[in-house]
Amino acid sequence: MRKQILSVGAILASVLILLVGSGLLGTVTPVRAHLSGFSQFAIGVIGSAYYVGFVAGCFAGPRLLARVGHSRTFAVAAALSAVTPLVQSLAFSEFWWIVARGAFGFAAASLYMTVESWLNDRATPETRGRIFAAYMTVNYLGLVLGQTLFMVGRPQSFSLFSLSAIFYALCLIPVSLTRLPQPKAVEVPTLRPRRMFAIAPVGVAGCIAVGLANAAVWSFAPVYAQDHHLTKGMLAAFMNAFTLAGAAIQMPLGRLSDRMDRRWIILFVSLSAIASGLALAAFGGRGAGWALALFALFGFANLPMYGLSVAHANDRLPREMFVESSATLLMLNAMAAAVGPVLASLVTTRMGIAWLFVYSAGIHVLFSCFVALRLLVKSAPPDELREPFEPMAEAGTAISIELDPRAAE
Repeated sequence: MRKQILSVGAILASVLILLVGSGLLGTVTPVRAHLSGFSQFAIGVIGSAYYVGFVAGCFAGPRLLARVGHSRTFAVAAALSAVTPLVQSLAFSEFWWIVARGAFGFAAASLYMTVESWLNDRATPETRGRIFAAYMTVNYLGLVLGQTLFMVGRPQSFSLFSLSAIFYALCLIPVSLTRLPQPKAVEVPTLRPRRMFAIAPVGVAGCIAVGLANAAVWSFAPVYAQDHHLTKGMLAAFMNAFTLAGAAIQMPLGRLSDRMDRRWIILFVSLSAIASGLALAAFGGRGAGWALALFALFGFANLPMYGLSVAHANDRLPREMFVESSATLLMLNAMAAAVGPVLASLVTTRMGIAWLFVYSAGIHVLFSCFVALRLLVKSAPPDELREPFEPMAEAGTAISIELDPRAAE
């Protein structure tokens, strides 16, 4: 078993390097846009452009894989990923940054689809759980390392953009040297969102709420930190507190939700997101320590929602629909994420950047009311139909779902 897991080490190494570049670029882009005088609306559109490109890549990726294969698709997407931060460092124009982030989103979807397909092809019933866990760990580790690298350069210079481009180029090396055979052609499941909402409305609404709220946070949280005069080190710690807190709480909350009506945990998490968002808006400006602690609590409350919503939806569906349902929820989440930063920009432009967290709280107020209503009118699914919780990353494609041990079962 260890030999089989080590055999995908090259793929996981490429994912780690790729995520380091993404974590760095995702932090420096809004900070530099803010320093360059871009409007809040423009920053929101730049944030949304990534998700628009990502959705497009999810649809186009399988065709590209079928036409030229996994290695070439990965090489093309990595090259495009390396170009986009260089374009941003050379052209300080709102238009070109929107184009660059859209192109990067397209490339990122193609990269994720390639490596996830490769990992899924190499997974066996005995190793699937460990490979899935390793992939999730690499996702969070790469993101945290990338956000930490924000400290090594000045956001006003081109160095951080160049550094992210270097990581996108380096991620080609492990994949290019691997001796793994090419996987079979990718098949994306049919997406039926109306049917999903009819069967599991709380799960669908949760994934949409997460897209609307969290995409805005990822797009504007570095701007909030910059606007509150946090040092480079504190800004990196600020983003890492959000990421690590969300990663740490997922499994304990998920396991607790396995033992009761999962909607009560979802409601509790949503109410916590409201409270932490309002607290951050009210008290985050009191100092760096306050901002760091409150943003960690905000991560505790916001990041587990996606996995909980997917788990609840699958509690109400036959097991053979697991891949289809999870892929549908992932796509709905990405589509909502394409709208969230623009909506948040309209709020923050009028009310101030601290209202980013009031916007997030408002989304969760609406969602909490919906969950409470569903608790009144619909009973919990029978225990024998409940699926065990597994942590899930929002930044993935439909192929990553097949890596989930629940899909194999």
